[in-house]
Amino acid sequence: MNALQQHDADMLQQVQYLVGIDEAGRGCLAGPVTAGACVLRPEFFQQAAAVRLSSAINDSKQLTAARRAEQLEVIEGLRSEGWLDFEVASSSVAEIAELNILGATRLAMRRAVEGLAGRARAWSLPLVVESGPLFEQVAAERVRLLVDGRPLKPFPYKHVGLVKGDGKSLAIAMASIAAKVARDAAMARLAEQYPRYAFDQHKGYGTAVHRAALLAHGASPVHRELFLRKIL
Repeated sequence: MNALQQHDADMLQQVQYLVGIDEAGRGCLAGPVTAGACVLRPEFFQQAAAVRLSSAINDSKQLTAARRAEQLEVIEGLRSEGWLDFEVASSSVAEIAELNILGATRLAMRRAVEGLAGRARAWSLPLVVESGPLFEQVAAERVRLLVDGRPLKPFPYKHVGLVKGDGKSLAIAMASIAAKVARDAAMARLAEQYPRYAFDQHKGYGTAVHRAALLAHGASPVHRELFLRKIL
């Protein structure tokens, strides 16, 4: 097994289900922020085919768009075999404006993990409770949520933060790929609605091409107003 696989295999000696969570698009000037969640169980690493097929999975930021698409196909194939499950969800530009980017990112992550748990029959999300540490301990031993970066505050489910987790955990890397591919597809659709901004090229990040389009045409309805203060 590679380092990402070994990390999660070791963690799954402590818990029965491991849910990796990551986001895409938090630093963009336009479009939604998207989160992915992927759940693994110990049996995944007992399947030689699952280990072999997932050995190329890596942090989505280290991959080209073509490689991310290929790896998402692998992840979808693993899901079709019943060896994992994943979910993707987003927060809109309006929600980013209302909640700020951190709040909207938490909301997207919550939607992703709740969507994942909503169709699970064997596990449920470990709630954070104000009292009853024994309950929290039991829940954490059964299901562990592993979030890329620092712990989320506030968040209704007990979880662990892992800085640069998309390069350390297979479950987080898979969530990262799913979120990134889904968000890129959403930005390609927005490019059809707002062709002046070339969203299909830069996906909403503050590239020179994007900044030039903003200076020439102003902001579109899918731009994040607070993110443009130093540009417009």
